[in-house]
Amino acid sequence: MNIWLAVLVQLSLTFGIAGLFWPEKFLSVFEVLMFPWSASHRVVRAHSVAALLLSVGLFVFLLAGPR
Repeated sequence: MNIWLAVLVQLSLTFGIAGLFWPEKFLSVFEVLMFPWSASHRVVRAHSVAALLLSVGLFVFLLAGPR
């Protein structure tokens, strides 16, 4: 289970940072995912920050280990 949690931390961190650096590349993906609503740079940045927070939370959970 730890290996999958570590992979999830890395993916979340990767997509979070990529969304902050290159939001224009993620706009087409968000337009498909959020079909009825329009995607904007603000939405992509908000989801990127949320992905980074998820990455930090999962990393802390990984460091804490099983109890």
